[in-house]
Amino acid sequence: MFWRDQGWLLWATFLGFVASAHSIRRDEFFPFGQSAGDQVLEPENDRTQRLDLSAPLLFYDRSFDSIFINTNGFVATEEPPSESTYLGKMPPSFGMIAALHGDLDTSAGVGKVFFRQDSRADVLRRAAEHINRAFPYNDEVDPTHAVVVTWVDVAPHTPHTRGDGLEKKRNSFQLVLASLQKASYAILLYARDGVQFSSTLVQGSDVIMHGGFSKGLVPGFWFTSQGPYYRTTSDEEISVRELAEQTNSGQRGVWVYEIGTSPTFSDVSPGEVTDLPTEPPPFLAQTTEPSWPLYTGEQVKNDPEQIEIHSNQYQPLQPHDPEVVELDETEINVDVFSYNFGTCSNNRNKCSQFADCRDYSSGFCCHCRPGFYGNGIQCVAEGKPQRMNGKIHGRVFVGSSPYPVELGGVDLHSYVVVNDGRSYVAISDIPETLGPSLLPLSVLGGVIGWAFALEQPGYRNGFSVIGGEFTREAEVTFMPWNEKLIIRQEFKGTDELDHLVVKTTLEGKVPEMPLGSTVTMDPYAEIYQYGSNLITSSSTREYKVNMPDGSTETRTYQCRQTITFQSCQHGDSLRDVKPSQMLSVDQVFVLYDVNNKILRYAMSNKVGDVNGGEPEENPCFTGRHGCDNNAVCRPGQGSQFTCECAAGFLGNGRDCDDIDECRENPQICGYNAVCNNQPGTYRCECEDGFQFGSDSRTCVEVDRPVNHCEDGTHDCDTPERAQCSYTGSSSFICSCLPGYVGDGRNCQDIDECQSRRCHQDADCFNTPGSFACRCRQGYRGDGSYCYSDRRRTRCEEERDSLLGGTVFGPRGPRPSESHIPACDGNGEYEPLQCDRRTGSCWCVDRNGVEVRGTRSAPGRTPMCIHDDGGPPDVRPTPRPDVDPLPPGTHLLFAQSGRIEHVPLESYEMRKEGAKAVLHLPERVIIGVAYDCVEKVVYWTDITSPAISKASIQGGEPTTVIRTDLGSPEGITVDHIGRTIFWTDSMKDRIEVASLDGSRRRVIVDSDLINPRAIVADPVHGHLYWTDWNREAPKIETSYMDGSNRRVLVQNDLGLPNGLTYDFQSSLLCWADAGTHKMECMHPDRGDRTSVLEGIQYPFGITSYGRKIFYTDWKRNAVVAMDRHSGRESDEFQPAKQTKLYGITSAYSQCPPGRNYCSVNNGGCTHLCLATPNGQTTCS
Repeated sequence: MFWRDQGWLLWATFLGFVASAHSIRRDEFFPFGQSAGDQVLEPENDRTQRLDLSAPLLFYDRSFDSIFINTNGFVATEEPPSESTYLGKMPPSFGMIAALHGDLDTSAGVGKVFFRQDSRADVLRRAAEHINRAFPYNDEVDPTHAVVVTWVDVAPHTPHTRGDGLEKKRNSFQLVLASLQKASYAILLYARDGVQFSSTLVQGSDVIMHGGFSKGLVPGFWFTSQGPYYRTTSDEEISVRELAEQTNSGQRGVWVYEIGTSPTFSDVSPGEVTDLPTEPPPFLAQTTEPSWPLYTGEQVKNDPEQIEIHSNQYQPLQPHDPEVVELDETEINVDVFSYNFGTCSNNRNKCSQFADCRDYSSGFCCHCRPGFYGNGIQCVAEGKPQRMNGKIHGRVFVGSSPYPVELGGVDLHSYVVVNDGRSYVAISDIPETLGPSLLPLSVLGGVIGWAFALEQPGYRNGFSVIGGEFTREAEVTFMPWNEKLIIRQEFKGTDELDHLVVKTTLEGKVPEMPLGSTVTMDPYAEIYQYGSNLITSSSTREYKVNMPDGSTETRTYQCRQTITFQSCQHGDSLRDVKPSQMLSVDQVFVLYDVNNKILRYAMSNKVGDVNGGEPEENPCFTGRHGCDNNAVCRPGQGSQFTCECAAGFLGNGRDCDDIDECRENPQICGYNAVCNNQPGTYRCECEDGFQFGSDSRTCVEVDRPVNHCEDGTHDCDTPERAQCSYTGSSSFICSCLPGYVGDGRNCQDIDECQSRRCHQDADCFNTPGSFACRCRQGYRGDGSYCYSDRRRTRCEEERDSLLGGTVFGPRGPRPSESHIPACDGNGEYEPLQCDRRTGSCWCVDRNGVEVRGTRSAPGRTPMCIHDDGGPPDVRPTPRPDVDPLPPGTHLLFAQSGRIEHVPLESYEMRKEGAKAVLHLPERVIIGVAYDCVEKVVYWTDITSPAISKASIQGGEPTTVIRTDLGSPEGITVDHIGRTIFWTDSMKDRIEVASLDGSRRRVIVDSDLINPRAIVADPVHGHLYWTDWNREAPKIETSYMDGSNRRVLVQNDLGLPNGLTYDFQSSLLCWADAGTHKMECMHPDRGDRTSVLEGIQYPFGITSYGRKIFYTDWKRNAVVAMDRHSGRESDEFQPAKQTKLYGITSAYSQCPPGRNYCSVNNGGCTHLCLATPNGQTTCS
């Protein structure tokens, strides 16, 4: 069956993309079958056919003049060997582009494999639209050649034995290879219900089917090795099933990859759009069908040269898994214009770019140029489809209910095919208590039908008269009980994409209709009366209600509306507008989708004579013409007509391609501007450092920021005492250097000797910014530790062995997790011993053995005496230092294709200072980590895959690790030991390496399923990570060398995505997207507490003092919460509204603390990995 009815096709398209973004269907594949010019691969289990190419295919860094089509779901760059050598293997030993590779069968009439080369304009246009939609931040491409390969109803070679029944299942999918001179792309399409099995039998065992790209074996100097490869599926069945449900191109079931470039090539690059589209893709909005039919299993004849006149028939369509794309709640800035006295010389910029300004004796007016229509302030191209977006607010009472239904900003989307007057409206998130009762109110979106109605000869639709800035108020009165609803709509003109913007408010009452009711509406007409700046209309509408019990009722309501606007009073722009016009509305379709809470309207609109007049037979006035959606229908004599592409498009009228004005005229935007092509038009944007001047067209230079730190014009203290840090714009931060205290503008030396930094048998000497320790006479050592020449006592030997007998730095002793005994002046055990970590104290005898029953709680001191002594001196327990917040701290977070930062001031986000640090548009960045020593950010990239770094103070990104990675996700930096740790969710392991990527080592490679977040506590030698294995999620810990591994948390977890460790409070906190909670614990105590509940979908998390910051996929935001109050305190939404991934705190100064790797790399020649017991592992 063909999609030959334009009404059906566009309604299906509109519902599918504006309202549902459904999985692609087989009839939405690129045309295939023998009628499309395809060859058919000979039926067999393992059949290959060579295809010589008329234009080369670029694959990785090579160019190929021929490819090989194979039954088993792939295309090869060389003739593949017997299937027994490669089935079940990914990557194989030869070059392979695998759409869905397994042991497939087309023999005995089961399935077919079609293939062809194609350079027809509509095929190349569809390929370009898929590619450009998948890579929205790249330059647009226009392929010159395509290869289309389609596997239809292919079955597994042997009977499937996974409990699927006796009847074999079938898979259908398509591969399109699109090439231009310097790049090639793979477009993969997986139909809804087209992936019915995910494994095939290989040597008697079920093996998961594979998708991906492999270069094959690569020759080396001595031997060949496996070359690079990229997998689009994993070894899990769900990864195969998700091919038809997910996307990287903005359309579910469609996947796009850049697979080869010239003259250089790095890695396969996947599409960057995982969200669903907000409007129909242009190639699916066409109302004309392809010039060949789709494959239906038999040959069908079709004359591509014949223009058919189609009849409009509307039928309801129930799309699969519909969704409605949400609009931002924030108001859309659209400047509303009003005419004032003046001349064109100083008001020309107030007209549309597609309008001319004309002076009159009393003022000026704007007039749209030929090929465009509107009021001169807004002009749109004739024949171009139009869209409307907005929000609906209000309170509506239903029936006798005393409580109104609140509408807090639900989305309204509308789409109009101007050249035949059909309009479609979708309203999302309408509760079922209100949805059925709004079914008769087609008037909600009817104004868009009037604005762009199909014009009869001599009559004009609403937009051509008043443009897109007006206010509409409609009063709807329902009979016979006089329920009344007021609809107020404020139309704010067109936005930068030429979409009409509207704000709607509903107030009043509607009759109740029970859930499950449906409504049918008869055609109706409205008389519009046109006056000066005022339009009025009234009508009575009849509708039939079909009740759930099968009964029907016929009801009516009256609608009176007024439209106010401001026109140009100086010219004669409204003189040719007839004072009365009739809007005829028929083929009305209304539907409430209760499962998805979506309200839909569709109708056909024409504006003409109030008396009806003779019916027009010309297809231009009936809408049955078959012109391209982006074309104008020009009437001729009788039923003759021609199709003419709209302004900004080029073609024969039946097939119109967008003109790239930016490419045709590179200087069209002028100096210091960038041109961005749009469908049917273009948009100019000023380069960085420039902004539009007063004429809104010329880019003028903005005040450039000044780096006061670099110029020496700051007011920080001297460089010996303070540091100036540039923070962007013309801002800077002053911070005191280590050893000084103050606000950065006035720094005072810290007397470290006051805090007893030296050994008890040493003297301390304060110096500017530092201090020195010197052992007293009769003692030896470096001052941090001193010992006498006499023979050491048992207490001293125990103390010295725990300290390791190593050299201490001038900033104090290294920390140890074991208790270091306190010895008196004679070297004997002090009777009172206290643990500096826990704060508890106890008594010991002369041999250092703890006296039972004397251990106290933290903060208390027991009375301890030896047998021959009195009570010890009572001493206060030391209070830990409270360091002030260091200035210059930032948050770094990842979005797909960029890393951004938000400055912190105290504990608050300074959102106005947020900006992107790195632009990496071809990458999907997951994890981020920060090295506070060298001011370097590290990140994981799952597209290459790779681990890379870059200085946030400037410099090019550098790849640190690019080999033997599957899917690197979490990453953390040990700033003391100078190492990085990361998780790999595909390799199921945790690795460590030096900061430059050398000395790489696997430390955990067992009992991991989906490791993600990872954090380090280098001061105490601990490592923590999450595993979001859906069957058994957990949080684990180990020493930093991977030893002493244990599970910390394994109960009441869902999807523990984010993890952070706060060095000040020693709290380990995590965010769980499954339980929607944030929880914390001290790892050594197990005191798990919930700090925040009801979060939506957290991904990354980081801590800074009392604040915890996390990224949320649902909110597309960085959210701040106060750990002390347990409440969210702030939210930052970046300008680019896509998913946010990892987040980390970038401290202006490193956190305090040392470990045994601090000095001389712990004596290791390679990796130094700290452990809590004071030892190190050298690796």
